[in-house]
Amino acid sequence: MADLKLCSAISEIIADYRVGVVPLPTQNHVQNWVSQFATPLQDDILREMQHVFSQSYFTKASVANFIQNLIANPKLVIGQPTIFWQNINFLNIQLGGSSQNDMLQLFDSALRSTIGLEIENCSSPTGPFVYLDDVIFSGNRVRHDLETWIQFSAPATCIIHIIVMAYHRGGQWYASNKIKQAAQSAGKNIEIHWWRCVEIEDRRSYLSQSDVLRPTVFPQDAEVQQYINMLTGEGYPPEARVPTNPPYQSPFFKTEEGRQLLEQTFLHAGVRIRQMCPFLPDKIRPLGYSILKILGFGSIIVTFRNCPNTCPPAFWAGDPWYPLFPRKTN
Repeated sequence: MADLKLCSAISEIIADYRVGVVPLPTQNHVQNWVSQFATPLQDDILREMQHVFSQSYFTKASVANFIQNLIANPKLVIGQPTIFWQNINFLNIQLGGSSQNDMLQLFDSALRSTIGLEIENCSSPTGPFVYLDDVIFSGNRVRHDLETWIQFSAPATCIIHIIVMAYHRGGQWYASNKIKQAAQSAGKNIEIHWWRCVEIEDRRSYLSQSDVLRPTVFPQDAEVQQYINMLTGEGYPPEARVPTNPPYQSPFFKTEEGRQLLEQTFLHAGVRIRQMCPFLPDKIRPLGYSILKILGFGSIIVTFRNCPNTCPPAFWAGDPWYPLFPRKTN
């Protein structure tokens, strides 16, 4: 049986996950999830995951605190928060999901309590625009939202502040370039500013300093090798992460050994889950959703609102797998 203290510690960290929508993540819930892995590995998985979630799980309180601090951020509001926010045009243009709407509700509450303004009363014909969301993963959502807005609704000249709790650097780079291209194609002069609390390294050129799940070796397991052979046969052989010397210490992982355990275990579990759940789309890869032909996105960021499909399916996949984070789909 897994260490119940570790199960309890993790359940406390993720206690507000989709609160009121799914059952509370109790000690038993965490135990049920980890019991799906080999018994000798369970405590080591829990030990590493306790540290991971202490860094990568965003509670509602932490998101609210980020927003509260943002309202008076001197670099953003230039020392005049009331005037700045009065002139802001808040965008609510998300084409999929409800994260933007949820974040706007949190922001409205903080704005009212801090400076007595409401979002619906904030706007100006010449004021900047704000695109608010929780986390940028691949960058496709913010890219598509703003491309459409730029083409059909944006003024000829404007400033956009993209505000998120965290972004993956690869996704931010990709989205930023695509948004700039959309502005050029539309013949519009659009200045983009990014604001975030946390950055996650996921760029291919920084593979050795990655903050996402990128295995250093691939398990000599027939099912995993079959998936790797499939990618290789299509011209996309997986690239292994090569640890640096001294090892790069990602803030999201407790130890390199613990990290490698998670990478190996979740890769193997992801391949199993794809076989157990045959109706999962091909783009749900063993380490998370990706349109690229890789082992998966490998994110470990989860918020109180939802678990993204860019995290390993071992986090969120459903029946017959038992999910740690029952996921709301868009």
